[in-house]
Amino acid sequence: MKHTIITDVFFDLDHTLWDFDKNSELTFETIFNKNHPAIETKVFIEKYVPINQECWKLYQYDKITHAELRYNRLKYSFDALDYSISDEEIDTIANDYIRFLPENNHLFDGTFEVLEYLNQKYNLHIITNGFADVQYKKINNSNIGSYFQTVTNSEMAGVKKPNPIIFDYALDLAKAKKENSIMIGDSLDADVQGALDAGLDAIFFNESKIQVEQHIKQINHLLELKKYL
Repeated sequence: MKHTIITDVFFDLDHTLWDFDKNSELTFETIFNKNHPAIETKVFIEKYVPINQECWKLYQYDKITHAELRYNRLKYSFDALDYSISDEEIDTIANDYIRFLPENNHLFDGTFEVLEYLNQKYNLHIITNGFADVQYKKINNSNIGSYFQTVTNSEMAGVKKPNPIIFDYALDLAKAKKENSIMIGDSLDADVQGALDAGLDAIFFNESKIQVEQHIKQINHLLELKKYL
C-alpha cells in the first residue's frame, strides 16, 4: 500500500545504497596485496565482517570511541586469524582503509533507478552514522550526491542512530515533519526502530531476507520501494 502523505524520504547509506561489504572487501584486497600478501582477503573477511558489526554496535551506543572502533575491528580480526601484526601496522592499515574505501563505489542493484523514480516525487535525504569525511567521499564518488537535498551524519548531530536526537536534527535540517517522513535502512535497530521511536515511519531494507515481525514494512530489493512510495 502506497503512502499518500509522505513528502520526505530519508535513506541510510552503508548497506542500504552503498554496497559496504563489496567495497570493503575490494579495499582490503588492495591493502593486503601490497603490504600483507600472506593474508587471503576472503578468509580475513569471514572473520572481519561479524567482528566489525559487533564493534559498530558498541560504537553506536558510545561504548567504544571512534579510535577504538578503528583499532579493535582490525586487531580482533587478525587475532582470530592468528596473524602476528604490530600496533603500528594496524594503525597503517586503518588509515589506508579509510583512505582507499571511498575509491570503490559499488552500489546496490537498482540504486540509480529508484533514486531517479523517488526524486520526481519526494525530497530525498541521508542519515548516516558513518564518519563525515568518508561518507561525503562515498556519496560524491558514487555519483548519487545530486539526488539528496540534505545529508546528516552522527558527527553533525552529536549522537548516532538510533538516538532520536539525530532524527530530529535531520528533520530540522530538511525542514520536514515527522508525520510526512519515512526512513529506509538495513538496520532493524538503528534505522527502523530508531526512526519509529523518533516518530517517523520506516521501511527495512532486508537484502539478506532474515525473519522479521509481520508489522515491519520490508523490501528485499530497492526497486520494491515503488510498492510503498
